[in-house]
Amino acid sequence: MKEIIKINLDNEMDLILAHKRCMKIAEMCGMASSFQTRFSTAVSEVARCSIAKGKDSLLVLGINIIKATQKEIVAIITDTIDLKSCSPEAFNYASRISGNIEYSYFDNQSTTKISQQVASPGLLSETKIKGLIDYFKFEPPLSPYDEIRKKNIELIALSEKLAESENKYKQLANTIPILICVVNERSTILLTNESLESYLEVPLLAFDKKNLSNFIHADDVDGILEGWKTAKANRSEFLGETRIKHGSSYIWHLVSIMPNKAEDGSFNSWLVYFVDINAQKMVVETLKDNTELKIIQRELESANSKLMFKNKELEQFAYIASHDLQEPLRKIMIMLSRAGEHLSEDQRKQYYFDRITLAAGRLSNLITDVLNYSRVDNRNQELKEVDLNEILLEILGDLSLVIEEKNAIIDIQPLPKVLGLDTQLRQLFYNLVNNALKFNTSQPSVTISATIVPENNTVVSPENYHIISIADNGIGMDSQYSERIFDMFQRLHERDQYGGNGIGLALCRRIIENHNGIINFTSKPGEGTIFWIYLPKK
Repeated sequence: MKEIIKINLDNEMDLILAHKRCMKIAEMCGMASSFQTRFSTAVSEVARCSIAKGKDSLLVLGINIIKATQKEIVAIITDTIDLKSCSPEAFNYASRISGNIEYSYFDNQSTTKISQQVASPGLLSETKIKGLIDYFKFEPPLSPYDEIRKKNIELIALSEKLAESENKYKQLANTIPILICVVNERSTILLTNESLESYLEVPLLAFDKKNLSNFIHADDVDGILEGWKTAKANRSEFLGETRIKHGSSYIWHLVSIMPNKAEDGSFNSWLVYFVDINAQKMVVETLKDNTELKIIQRELESANSKLMFKNKELEQFAYIASHDLQEPLRKIMIMLSRAGEHLSEDQRKQYYFDRITLAAGRLSNLITDVLNYSRVDNRNQELKEVDLNEILLEILGDLSLVIEEKNAIIDIQPLPKVLGLDTQLRQLFYNLVNNALKFNTSQPSVTISATIVPENNTVVSPENYHIISIADNGIGMDSQYSERIFDMFQRLHERDQYGGNGIGLALCRRIIENHNGIINFTSKPGEGTIFWIYLPKK
């Protein structure tokens, strides 16, 4: 059934609305006046019973397309009460005047269906049905009550969406392993996440010496307060290290204080984050006096360099994600503003209008906070033997429609079995083959081989690495982009020329790094591209 309109059956005004809309739908479907009256009266009888004796009653009017030559108008009334047993005379009367009424009561849910055949189903086309839906969607209010009722329904729907989104992002903020609080200019704590609340023995009420001394090491309190004072005065960031009391010991944390910008550029609060760095701190302290661990120190420095690079990518992602999540929220806030233009102050209070607006503001801040300071969770996974031949066969199946559409020629030569993660390697080769098909203006030809070694190879030794090439006859690219194309959100072409979001090759490089391998390419504009993948044999 194609739904046309819904009506909550709460009072006598709703009964009038139900009757008028039944008449209107029947009229617009070309039914004779007598059938219009019969159908509307039958629906009104059951609706009157629902309003008088039912609970949570809902009327749905729609068009049921049985087949092209058989269509009917349908009214479905649902309730949590057994309506027929409450008022059998109403159902008997509705059945006599309509003749097409069905009733069921199951699992504390009653359903009444009243239908009326359309005399000229051929005239009731898909376009006509869409016109009916649009008519009632944009229909002017039949009365002041109808207007208030429509706005109330819109506000309730918006409120539910905002509450759902707010709960979602609060849950995200409470689950990340970072201690977070929000402080205003007067050093009052506005908000703390569950991680911070459960970590501290006493609640944090203010960001001052008295409260900080309850959990910050005495030698670190003055340094944090000085940083807080400077950050407020200069509207700048503060980054430092401190020891936080946990049980009977103190744990090293990285403390970050950052201004929380509103959309208009003003500062209304500050974000304070504490990140556990105790393990790293202990390693640093140990390395100071232990010359035998210098090699481990260099490895840690290398790992830290990689971490900084990944954090840079995370910042890029967080900025774009925050923008994309804020956009629909802005639209909701605009809709709230328009919906409240014609409401009096009493009506604004009655419909919780100000509460909804405040909830939208909180959600906006929550999205910005969580996305800007979320962290990547790196988990060690066991490498297993993976047959690349099977991987490529699966990928060809996934891309079969594109291959058929472009009449592409795919040549897969025998490939080795490698140690790796099946899902990541599958994503790697999918991205590269898909790019070879996408960035091509002629009939694509793609060759995947493990027998070719690049000219002037100085990257790795073939004895220690599997060398796999993916060659195509596509549009190619200039060698000056050899580093840029592997960065997050980087594109060499306009979005309307070739699809994509600039993440594919960045993901390929991350997968290769996870496998301790190397990826690069050789290419010339107009002459195609060869991507070279080097995977360790051990």
